[in-house]
Amino acid sequence: MKTIIKLEELALFILGIFLFNRLTFDWWWFLVLILTPDLSMLGYLFGNKSGALCYNVFHHKGIALLVYALGCYLSLEAIQLAGIILFSHSAMDRVFGYGLKYEKGFKYTHLGEIGK
Repeated sequence: MKTIIKLEELALFILGIFLFNRLTFDWWWFLVLILTPDLSMLGYLFGNKSGALCYNVFHHKGIALLVYALGCYLSLEAIQLAGIILFSHSAMDRVFGYGLKYEKGFKYTHLGEIGK
């Protein structure tokens, strides 16, 4: 089952690349921005509960899709880009086994414990 989930997430990551390609930004923007959602890990400086909340907001695909849809509705490519980056990053993370976090600690995710 894990292989199927990883393949599905890889397909969603490729979808993110496709959507990015439809924008007018140069490709280097995707490469520079793809890891920026990980800055949300700084929330862990304030404890596991704050860290999990902050991390999950920036790694939730539903929120990413809402941001992208808002950018489409407003015809603002910068907001579309933000949604695409959030979506693509979340899919990429899940390919590597990093899921949404539980308040118990960083290594406890909805995909299982990291490192097991």
